[in-house]
Amino acid sequence: MPHTIAPPPPLLERAKAAMGLARSLVVYWRPGRQRGLRRLYGEFLAPGDLAFDIGAHLGDRTAAFQALGAGVVALEPQPGMFRWLVRLMGKRRRLVLMPLAAGPEEGEAEIAISVANPSVSTLARHWRQRIGRDNPGFRQVRWEHHISVTVTTLDALIARFGVPRFIKVDVEGFEADVLAGLSQPIEALSVEFVAGALDVAEACVARLEALGDYRFNAIQGERRAFIWGEWRSPAQIRAWLADGADGLASGDLYARRQPSPISGETS
Repeated sequence: MPHTIAPPPPLLERAKAAMGLARSLVVYWRPGRQRGLRRLYGEFLAPGDLAFDIGAHLGDRTAAFQALGAGVVALEPQPGMFRWLVRLMGKRRRLVLMPLAAGPEEGEAEIAISVANPSVSTLARHWRQRIGRDNPGFRQVRWEHHISVTVTTLDALIARFGVPRFIKVDVEGFEADVLAGLSQPIEALSVEFVAGALDVAEACVARLEALGDYRFNAIQGERRAFIWGEWRSPAQIRAWLADGADGLASGDLYARRQPSPISGETS
């Protein structure tokens, strides 16, 4: 059977992809950003620790974790973004880069890819169907391509690489599904939240509350400083989310496990 070569994508689509990549490079690799990320994650990671970057995109968080001396396992299921992740990060030490998604169980799943906005590509079908209706910032987003990707779980990664000290999860509405594949408490982690789909963050809080005793803080958008001076309880965070998260368009919710009481200690 003769070998066939797929025709190149239309010029317009190639231009959209190039603009999407350029936008991500500007946002995530602008000068000074790495310094702020290292300052932020230095609260959670030290040399010799292990971190998971789930939804690594172009690797800005992976780079910050690695610069702090941590080993990093980074997952990015989009083929185009994974090639750029390898190009940007592949020569650094203590990194494992994997073209995988994470979810509630191992297998295969469909990812919807936005050519012009690759940072919002997602495995979360219901989230994708409603986010444009419930969040004005997504009304012009289109997901033109759908491909099958391999899915692993956090538990499977832990079995292979060890228990991480920090996990970053940024997977566009699939965060609770990723945490469904975790069966043990982790020292600290973060999940993205987005206006119009705050129930996803609420589900993440519920999952973490079932795993351990956590306190929470939040960061607005792509800033690198916490909103509150004191970390909040699960009940406080659920109330904050239910009330609209102060109207924030998006951000990251951080969870930090509380120290276990010393055996025999009295109150």
